[in-house]
Amino acid sequence: MLTIRFDELGLRADDHVLDVGSGFGRHVYECARRGARVVALDYAADEVVETRDTLAAMVEAGEITADRLTGVLRGDATRLPFPDDTFDVVITSEVLEHIQDDVAAIGEMVRVLKPGGRFAATVPAWSPEVVNWKLSDEYHAPKSVGGHVRIYTKTELRAKLRSAGLDVDGYHRAHALHSPYWWIKCAVGPSNDDHPLVAKYRSFLEWDIIEQPTSTKVAERVLSPVLGKSSVHYATKATS
Repeated sequence: MLTIRFDELGLRADDHVLDVGSGFGRHVYECARRGARVVALDYAADEVVETRDTLAAMVEAGEITADRLTGVLRGDATRLPFPDDTFDVVITSEVLEHIQDDVAAIGEMVRVLKPGGRFAATVPAWSPEVVNWKLSDEYHAPKSVGGHVRIYTKTELRAKLRSAGLDVDGYHRAHALHSPYWWIKCAVGPSNDDHPLVAKYRSFLEWDIIEQPTSTKVAERVLSPVLGKSSVHYATKATS
């Protein structure tokens, strides 16, 4: 399930891409399939290992060529181990809301992005996230390890991106059908994955991802501007 629209991002074959907080690699895999050279970075060791294994399997299966995989490593978003102006594209999805010093993290991502390079960031959208916080203390920090430490408004994140040297030029919301799932989880307890309502809605989402019926595509398109769980921002690094 992708949150970033790569056509809107303008990803090109042979772009050198860094995914900061790549998780289990969903966006990295798509970048590699589109011919980009990818670097995946995450703080969680298990996610780094799984992403590395999956990319290796994609190479072995002939889905991507080995030169598309530049590296998969564990690292800190506020101290990226790369020289200035290294990447053509930097993406970060559902990461900044977990980082105490988000300004430092954004600054690091912009530092390693080439002038004129493209940037995409996704964070939980304000209105669905407010509901989650009201329903459950466990959902957000400091009570949950790795929890969300802030709720972004569209204006706040765009201001932070601009202050770091980015020209923000695109925006949309995504995953409207996922907002009710998280409201249910927060209502019954975020760790209560076996609750019947949670299990039933999760089965629906899994069915939707696999089958991709027209009905839910239309629902997503209509509802995402209002209910979309993710807020997606696109930008370009200034050239001077």
